[in-house]
Amino acid sequence: MNKNILQKGFSNLCTAKAMTELYEANFKQVSKYVHATSRGHEAIQTALGMQLLPQDYAFPYYRDDAMLLSFGLEPYDVMLQLLAKKEDPFSGGRTYYSHPSLKDADKPKIPHQSSATGMQAIPATGVAMGMQYKELQGLNDASLKDAPLVVCSLGDASVTEGEIAEAFQMAALKQMPILYLVQDNGWDISANAAETRAQNAYEYAQGFYGLDAISIDGANFTESYEAIEKVIKIIRKERRPFLVHAKVPLLNHHTSGVRMEWYRDDLEEARSRDPYPVFKKQLENHGFTAKEIDAIENTAKIKVQSDFEKALQAEDPKPEDLFTHDFAPTPISEEKGERTPEGADKVVMVDCALFAVEELMRKHKECLLYGQDVGGRLGGVFREAATLAQKFGDDRVFNTPIQEAFIVGSTVGMSAVGLKPIVEVQFADYIWPGLNQLFTEVSRSCYLSNGKWPVSMILRVPIGAYGSGGPYHSSSVESVITNIRGIKIAYPSNGADLKGLMKAAYYDPNPVVILEHKGLYWSKVPGTLTATSVEPSEDYVLPFGKAWVLQEIWKQEDIETCTIVTYGMGVHWAYNASGELDMRDQIEIIDLRTLYPLDEDTIMASVKKTGKCLVVTEEPSNNSFARALAGKIQEECFKYLDAPVMTIGSENMPAIPLNSTLEQTMIPSTEKVKAKIEVLLNY
Repeated sequence: MNKNILQKGFSNLCTAKAMTELYEANFKQVSKYVHATSRGHEAIQTALGMQLLPQDYAFPYYRDDAMLLSFGLEPYDVMLQLLAKKEDPFSGGRTYYSHPSLKDADKPKIPHQSSATGMQAIPATGVAMGMQYKELQGLNDASLKDAPLVVCSLGDASVTEGEIAEAFQMAALKQMPILYLVQDNGWDISANAAETRAQNAYEYAQGFYGLDAISIDGANFTESYEAIEKVIKIIRKERRPFLVHAKVPLLNHHTSGVRMEWYRDDLEEARSRDPYPVFKKQLENHGFTAKEIDAIENTAKIKVQSDFEKALQAEDPKPEDLFTHDFAPTPISEEKGERTPEGADKVVMVDCALFAVEELMRKHKECLLYGQDVGGRLGGVFREAATLAQKFGDDRVFNTPIQEAFIVGSTVGMSAVGLKPIVEVQFADYIWPGLNQLFTEVSRSCYLSNGKWPVSMILRVPIGAYGSGGPYHSSSVESVITNIRGIKIAYPSNGADLKGLMKAAYYDPNPVVILEHKGLYWSKVPGTLTATSVEPSEDYVLPFGKAWVLQEIWKQEDIETCTIVTYGMGVHWAYNASGELDMRDQIEIIDLRTLYPLDEDTIMASVKKTGKCLVVTEEPSNNSFARALAGKIQEECFKYLDAPVMTIGSENMPAIPLNSTLEQTMIPSTEKVKAKIEVLLNY
């Protein structure tokens, strides 16, 4: 341990400590927005942060301001976030103190993450998986002297989260280059370790074969620095995961909103383990004089006070700043390529998607596909990935465990290192464990990082009722998905659209969910032959937010006309119903193609022309996307309407039964849509 390291480390600790003390002294001024500080944790955070390199990735948690300072950030930088200022370098005033996202060339990279109570372990492990993939594919930067690694910082209480187990399992299984730093201060918020944990993180890690772990005194800078140094050397060289369990005291409030004196009975014991006097003693033992130590402390205090005064004067965001960076700009804005090339074969919908993915993988080594059962043995339960593993290898097309949260959330990390993952949730019914990651990590990354970290991924979701799938393989979930802002959503009705949207999704830098109706995959359901298509050309792309007027009519005064707005299987019910009623010249069908962005202009223009509207969905209609869309149409087109905007969907029951008679009773059909059309036209 040399004097330069000690001086730099002590200066960092003193800066973080001075910030905590300043916040307490100015509590009324800074407590408008909730914050937590590193007081008690500074030694381990500093010891780790000092040893990371610009090629490394870090996922600090909400108490890690000392770690951020050790990366080279100034107190002023983090104070801008404390006060939610416009120039906050992480989020532009959008998210809490010590919720960083950083993409500076000279510092470790910090992708966006949520409040970091466990969920961040999956995106962090996704970065490590991406690093490993790039090394296997020769996409890594071979000129780097030191191979990159990932650090995921965690509080010990968060290790009880189920998503932590998914991350540890995959890191151990695949031997990924990641360091999990667990800072254990013995507390959740007001619940202590004895109440909430059967074991600490070090003990828990023993259950994951291939994940080595050590336990250290995280309040001792020298011990922490030397232990971290050894672990980092192992990870850089051997490319495998490691867990460091660091025991630390919590010497400040859980957050500014939850005061320690309200519930803590261990404060004196915690103060006896303060890293600050221990660090001062280590400086003295290495020849630092009292005057030199005082000078370091005073310099830190002056810097902190000066930066605080400057941060107070910084500009606040303006109202218009709310409306930026919800999405990154996409290069795909118009339909291009040949939709029906001469001489091309007509193929079923599932093959249109398969061929699209194959073309993308052949062209882009950054493209990979993973999920449950998509690997070489099966190629997906719907054969939607058939032959891909054989063509591109098991490193590019591979199976995951039953881990929907990991499948979805790992794409955040994969995207952060420049990859484009295509992942799959096997059935829409299985998406629920992945919603936490989709909502909290994937959808908000671009917005809360102020545009620095959009998540470029495609999530394929087979959806809908088909062939007595029963209550766990038949659900429609679009109303839940459309309530997640920050993602784009496609729901095609035919193979050509699916291929064009898949290509557009790949080149879109934002997260995309593609809902693919199982009943349309092979057109085995009667009346769905029109889902098959001549396969579009390889360069065919279809932009999001452009509906298809499937059955365009002209404005007529002498007969009743209506618009049917629908998507997916509903397009086929509507088309067949209008044909059987011999009303194709009276009914205009709008195939939405994408549920977000939504082509409102095309919808409203059609309804204003026809005067009546029916929205068709497969979901139960109460509280649904379809019902919300009907309300929007009613609001926009009220003075043009000759009848209320109507909807038809499945019966409002909790699940789709297994029995085929009950299934058909539950869901819409051509006959049911015909009956609803007649009611609407005769209104």
